[in-house]
Amino acid sequence: MSNDLHPTPLSRRRFIGAAAVTLAGAAMSRFAFAESKPSTGGLTQIAAGDPSSIRPLRVHAPEAALTDLRRRIVATQWPERETVDDASQGVQLATMQRLANYWANDYDWRKVEARLNSLPQYVTEIDGLDIHFIHVRSKHENALPIIVTHGWPGSIIEQLKIIEPLTNPTAHGGSASDAFHVVIPSLPGYGFSGQPTKTGWDPQRVARAWVVLMDRLGYKRYAAQGGDWGNAVTEQLALLKPAGLVGIHTNMPATVPDAVAKSLKDGTPPPAGLSPEEQHAYDQLDYFYKHGLGYALEMANRPQTLYAIQDSPVGLAAWMLDHDASSQAMIARVFAGQPEGLTKDDVLDNVTLYWLTKTAVSSARLYWENKLNFFEPKHVELPVGVSVFPDEIYAAPKSWTERAYPRLVHYNRLPKGGHFAAWEQPAAFTDEVRATFRTLRQPA
Repeated sequence: MSNDLHPTPLSRRRFIGAAAVTLAGAAMSRFAFAESKPSTGGLTQIAAGDPSSIRPLRVHAPEAALTDLRRRIVATQWPERETVDDASQGVQLATMQRLANYWANDYDWRKVEARLNSLPQYVTEIDGLDIHFIHVRSKHENALPIIVTHGWPGSIIEQLKIIEPLTNPTAHGGSASDAFHVVIPSLPGYGFSGQPTKTGWDPQRVARAWVVLMDRLGYKRYAAQGGDWGNAVTEQLALLKPAGLVGIHTNMPATVPDAVAKSLKDGTPPPAGLSPEEQHAYDQLDYFYKHGLGYALEMANRPQTLYAIQDSPVGLAAWMLDHDASSQAMIARVFAGQPEGLTKDDVLDNVTLYWLTKTAVSSARLYWENKLNFFEPKHVELPVGVSVFPDEIYAAPKSWTERAYPRLVHYNRLPKGGHFAAWEQPAAFTDEVRATFRTLRQPA
């Protein structure tokens, strides 16, 4: 663990030992909430019906909400420039001012709103909470259903680029036998899903809700995929072993051996005999725990304290950009005008979704709810595929991965990409998902 953060014993118990050592308001306050009639605020329209039925949802942000967003951006009270020439003190002032200028003057939320409304979106109540999801069925016979779960600071925006390649593979370099029916839910407290008003929505409970969702959609055999919190939920789903789940794929696996985790926690030298690949992963994790973990510790211990990111759009954007050093550097290059896997609009589509749904704090509570050791192997017994993108928080070595997942059916190290793999490298990500489930589509 970082010597810079000096976490309290509660921090170590709740997050390092649990989450990090590995990692209904007014109508105008949100897009979607637990109602069975159209919202009075005009943010979404949810078809009337039994709350447990599957009800269509349509997104529309009032122009007043967008005007207020731009006003708040322009009124930002800026700090002075950082006193260093790099990002070691956080997201640099130049990056945030470029982002704010584009957001206030050029960004158009209506474009992504139209894209969302072009997709089949629904809400259904599960375990007392409205769960929003995108559900796109393939035209191909024998397509395999797959439920794809996002993380933080992501959302359903992360997965929009992979929907068409997964559902329509013949138009995107694949064959009809590679087709998927795609289900992309919003985590509780995120985006258009309901905001929990009571405790208990941890990754295990979310996984149980996903079982209900896939059953409610009529799917008897399906796959699951996730990274970040999506991996935590997906692995818990695999541990439940629902009758229809054939296997999982992850781009942020939980593979860190106990001896490595203990060394990182205690600040002692790494275990002897690490291979170059293992040492690289160790060094990545060591850097993250010492220099990149502050956001997670705060959300794990004091999520309600984060009023500022609920009140300031620029504050929210900076908090979300400072997830990991590689992603932050890439996004800084984007706003400096360099072409990358993400665009300015990509980044702001995601941040604006958080802002308009007012889910900065409700999404953070997942860190508080979680009691799992994030990167500790969970003893998943189902088939697993792992894709390692080099700029992820850590690049899981094959040796650790094979020990963590005894039924490893696919492992690949990609040449490019980071934490937001489906968003940043959708073609490579799609190929990895196809490869993982190619041999798992038919019953054994």
